[in-house]
Amino acid sequence: MNITITFRHMDGSEAVKKHAHEKIAKLQKFLRQTMSAQVTIAVEGLEHIAEVNISSGSSHFHATERSNDMYASLDMVHDKLERQIRAQKGSELSKKRHGTSAGEFAASVENAPPAPTSRPRS
Repeated sequence: MNITITFRHMDGSEAVKKHAHEKIAKLQKFLRQTMSAQVTIAVEGLEHIAEVNISSGSSHFHATERSNDMYASLDMVHDKLERQIRAQKGSELSKKRHGTSAGEFAASVENAPPAPTSRPRS
């Protein structure tokens, strides 16, 4: 696992660096192969920006978040990346198990003949 942290337009503190490293390192448990991550932490005006690029094997993930608090930005980026990784892992499993995707299911429902309706007896 290789995590690179870059500070832009601000002085980097060890506390922010440690928090970013801990948050991004937690994402390794969702990935099969070792990951390399580039974390960019920046300040623009009053906004704190956290941008993360992760590559693991042939998978690539990217997330950016802005907020008034640096720690909140890092937490939101972590949540966003976790959702991306889980979604990709779920789609890989459904392909592996020959499941239908949401688009294929919707197309099959649209093309299906209408269900017969019962008529009241007279």
